[in-house]
Amino acid sequence: MNIHTSSPSGEGEVRLTPEELAEALRRGPFHLALRSAIAHRRLSLARLRSHLARLDIQVAESTLSYWQRGLRHPDAQHALPAVRGLETVLGLPPDSLVVLVGPRQRGGRPHRAATSFSELVFSGPVTRDLFTQIGADADAANADLELMFVHERITIAKDRSQGRIQTRVVGRTRRAGVDRYMAVYNGEPGVDIAEVRVSADEGCRLGRVRRLDTWVVFELMFDRRLIEGETVVLTYTVDDESGIECPGYSRLFRVPCGPFLLQLELPPNNLPARITQVVRGNDTLPPSVCDELFCDRGHLVNAFFPSVEPGIAGVALDWD
Repeated sequence: MNIHTSSPSGEGEVRLTPEELAEALRRGPFHLALRSAIAHRRLSLARLRSHLARLDIQVAESTLSYWQRGLRHPDAQHALPAVRGLETVLGLPPDSLVVLVGPRQRGGRPHRAATSFSELVFSGPVTRDLFTQIGADADAANADLELMFVHERITIAKDRSQGRIQTRVVGRTRRAGVDRYMAVYNGEPGVDIAEVRVSADEGCRLGRVRRLDTWVVFELMFDRRLIEGETVVLTYTVDDESGIECPGYSRLFRVPCGPFLLQLELPPNNLPARITQVVRGNDTLPPSVCDELFCDRGHLVNAFFPSVEPGIAGVALDWD
């Protein structure tokens, strides 16, 4: 199965250097900058809340936890005193966190916290380790980018192996300051993951790449920080020439998504015996949707999902 994808308190974490903290404050987003500052000061959330209370600023410990994990974002209209208090308690330059809050969230599709990798795939902890190596929070990755449309085209070689994956993502920012998209690829068992190539095409450039077992996690960087409500279109490619027979292709969705179009280009002289469109809640559950598909004259299979809830959506190939 091939999967693409988008922290506890600072207590006990390795202390950041001043340079690393400055970089986190410069790049954002808000939750990563806050978590870095908490780790730098080696404060528990309980102690941080106590220090804020001495400044007559009342913030629940659960709220601080949500903020630093990216599960909630401070409202610029009501939370600025608390954010300025955090700057004081954490010894940060004035407005260093305030500028990352951005304008007040406006109406639109209600935002809910992303489902964790570990809830959707058995190998979730591997993915979390790779995100940690990059310095990102796996559970909050891409939380500030609403997925409007995803299109993927997969090329299946004549030896039944998966060759190239071309992905186009259309998203809309939930807040100001978004500067990257995090992607994940999971190869088949036996793949030499070091040989899998990832590349940025339109609307982004390739950032850091980390590999482990059958997994690759990589950053797709935008040329600038986006404003709230901005539409972003990016494309990227994964080339896997491992030669392993492809049982199908699936994409993992941690948040609801608009339409998802998945196309498989099949080898004309070596077609599967059966092709099915499948949806499942996680990689251990049986499919909740299992519809038969057929090739068109160009040996192209089209699987269209009008909308996708958190889970796994894709196409299964039965070759014999």
